This record gives sequence, C-alpha cells and structure tokens, in this order.
Amino acid sequence: MKAIVTGGAGFIGSHLVDTLISLGHDVYVVDNLTTGQRRFVNPAATLHVLDVRSPDLKDLIISEKPDVVFHQAAQVDVLQSIRDPMHDTSVNVLGTVNLLQACCEASVGKFIYASSCAVYGDLQEELIKEDSVTSPISYYGISKLTPESYIRVFHQLYGLPYTILRYANVYGPRQTAKGEGGVVAIFLNRLKDTLPLLIHGDGEQTRDFVYVKDVVKANIAAIHRGDNETVQVGTAIRTSVNTLVATMEGIHGSAIPTVYGPKRPGDIQHSCLDNSKARAVLGWVPAYDVKQGIRETYTVVFTR
Repeated sequence: MKAIVTGGAGFIGSHLVDTLISLGHDVYVVDNLTTGQRRFVNPAATLHVLDVRSPDLKDLIISEKPDVVFHQAAQVDVLQSIRDPMHDTSVNVLGTVNLLQACCEASVGKFIYASSCAVYGDLQEELIKEDSVTSPISYYGISKLTPESYIRVFHQLYGLPYTILRYANVYGPRQTAKGEGGVVAIFLNRLKDTLPLLIHGDGEQTRDFVYVKDVVKANIAAIHRGDNETVQVGTAIRTSVNTLVATMEGIHGSAIPTVYGPKRPGDIQHSCLDNSKARAVLGWVPAYDVKQGIRETYTVVFTR
C-alpha cells in the first residue's frame, strides 16, 4: 500500500510513519518543517518539504496516486490561533481544502483526517459523544471543525471515502513542548531542566489523555474500517492536571515544585471522550493508561 502522511515529520505523524513503514507500506511524508523535524522522519520514508497550502501538492499527489492520505499537518497551538486567526484558518482550513481537491483528482482511496476534541468547546458533559453539540471556544477549534464539513461534502460530491478521527489530548515522545495540548511535554521538559511546573488555573481542569501509540493504532484501523464515519479517539477517562503532576511525581520519585497561575483564554475546563464508537467501528481499544504512557514518555525524555 502507498500512503502519504502530511505532518509526517511532526509528533503524531512521525509515529504513524514509523508504524506504516514497519507494516511494509510505501510512505511519503509531506511537511514544511515549520514545527516538524527531519530527524523524526523514518529513513525508509520519502520526505517532500512542502506546505499543505502549496499548489505543488496537487502535482505530488497526482503523480504518486496514494491509496490513502493521512492528514496530520495542522497549526495546533490554541494561543497562536487566538493571536493570529488568519494564519490558523489558512493552514487548517485552506490547507485541508487544497489537499482534498488534490485527493479527488488523484482518485485517492481513503482520506483520514486528524480532528480534535477542541471542536466541542467547553461542554458540561461527563462523556462527550460524536453527536454532542460542537461549539468551539477558540479559533483553533473552529479551524479543526470546519474541514470536517468540507470532507463530508467532498464525499457527497465526488465519492471520496474518509474517516474523521477526533483526538482527545494526545501525548508522548517527540511532542512539542508548547500549547495546551502539549502539557505533558511541557511538564517533563521543565522537570528535566529542574524548573517548577506552571499550572494555569487551579489544576482541577480535566482532560482525556491518550497515548500517541494508541492514536497511531486508531489511524491504522481506519485504513479499512470506519468508512465515512466520525470517530473519537480517547480513553474515556478524566484526568485532572493535578493528578497528572502526582503521577509524574510517582515516576520521578520525588515531589515536583509547582506554581499556579491564571487560567488562559480559550482553555476548556473539562473534556473527556466516549470511545464506544471507536471500539465498535474501528475495533480499537487503548492499550496504555496514563501512568504507563507517562512512564514511557518520561524514559525517552530523560535518556535523550
């Protein structure tokens, strides 16, 4: 099978590329290296340094005619989206539309899109389901939700098969230490540098932390399952930021200095995704709990 992974030099994308290569697939990476890094790209993959908004993207996809396109590339920083909504929209919305047009012209077999739990906003629900109300409270959330509508209409008009995967808070090795989504990477990097951890708010805000290897498994499952479906990828377990710190202290073996600051604009108080549809439609079950995933990430951070 031939696959193209946008954002394949980034956090989730590079792990996905590694797995695709290990399964014997022919993999092409599209990444402008703004946040991605060459050293993350598997040497068996072919790297094209290209922006998803570039007109040259269509030529590449038409010439390679991939069986599947995994669209992982995005502007993912919530605060950056608030500072510069034009850039956020350009990358996340226009970049996706450019890619969709290219996929249709190349008759790509499957389009798998990395969406986000940010599309729901700050819902006061114990477990968010795929049919819950989408009401983003940041431009980032809007820019991840809008392409979902384009994807569905491209399917209706041109028959492009797709799976939309709405990720919970993904963490793991290679994650950029910035933005709300990168809290685990931020904390571990500060811990390594013997700096206190900074918590925005009281630390009782909760997230559904899902390990990157489990997210990769969901993408692999979506190659042959979940056609034209929107599926959440999470653990269905709420973990507070304070609990996250306590877990890190247990792994680190000592108390970690922590400083509390004001809540940031655009931050969501609680978010946890029901994963029953992923279990039924993709046959996917997360293999890592937070302690296992943090321990593995901690080991990588402290040995590099």
